[in-house]
Amino acid sequence: MIKFKRTDFFPQKGIINVKYLNSLVSDILIDFKLQNNFEIKNVSSLVNIHNDSIIFTDQLLDLELNIFNLCIITNNKLNFNQRYKNIFLVKDLSRAYNTIINSLYHHEDSLSYEDTFKNMNGSFISKYSFIDKSVSIGKNCVIGRGVKIGKNSIIKNNVVIKNSIIGSNVIICDNTSIGTTGFGFEFNTRGSNNLNPQIGIVNIGDNCHIGTSCTIDRGKIDVTYIGNNCMIDNLVHIAHNVILSDNACIAAQTGISGSVKIGSNATIGGQVGFAGHIEIGNNVIVAAKSGVTKNIKDNSTIAGFPATDIKEWKKKLIRERKNGHK
Repeated sequence: MIKFKRTDFFPQKGIINVKYLNSLVSDILIDFKLQNNFEIKNVSSLVNIHNDSIIFTDQLLDLELNIFNLCIITNNKLNFNQRYKNIFLVKDLSRAYNTIINSLYHHEDSLSYEDTFKNMNGSFISKYSFIDKSVSIGKNCVIGRGVKIGKNSIIKNNVVIKNSIIGSNVIICDNTSIGTTGFGFEFNTRGSNNLNPQIGIVNIGDNCHIGTSCTIDRGKIDVTYIGNNCMIDNLVHIAHNVILSDNACIAAQTGISGSVKIGSNATIGGQVGFAGHIEIGNNVIVAAKSGVTKNIKDNSTIAGFPATDIKEWKKKLIRERKNGHK
């Protein structure tokens, strides 16, 4: 997991004292246990835990938490004698997350003119970003706060990059947006006012090609990751928390849902759709227009909807055609 300093990308509104959280989430708080008081300075995912941070989860897990972690949970079978030192039991985890994150960070996607300069192509570049030598930036681009772009990279016209770390020798084609807000919201209360804050980043490795009119959403808490030497065609959408390993090749109009993990050397045809929270092994080939709904083992070639082994899929097609002629 790549390490990054969250405040480079999301300015901090303030530091919350643990005991203050009682009042902050009082309307949804069921019970709590606090062994000590400390200041919340960060937010952790279940796989990347920092000191002085909050962890949000909907189930009891075997986590190595210390006295400087606060766990916020919705599991009503909570046993307060178990080993979590500091814990809040709440009625609604999504509301708790929104309330606390909105109190900790500025996460809006605005870019103030005071924080930017305008280059000769009409592009706006944050003074808090880092752009390495020999980088070419086209017309009407927006490079946001905290963005880092490695050497010899090419950013073409009308590209928006924010909340991202980009490697060297990367090409990002026209009209692509990277580091955008992920598609997370309170399921029972929809609308623009109920989006979950997304306070992670995008990390793109070296020697990657990102096509025209693609979108790559930033992680909710950690990272959306694109490995080295990846080739991504036009009109591809990669959702928040996706892990795309090295040497992937993805054809146009593919959509990858949130938290999908794809192994090395993947080859993905056009118009493929991936369900969320599944794992795809190494050296997997996915035929065009497939719908991938479950985990796929290494070295598989799959096709169809729901996607299955391509040989089985072809046999199924033959059977259906024969039956159709009866």
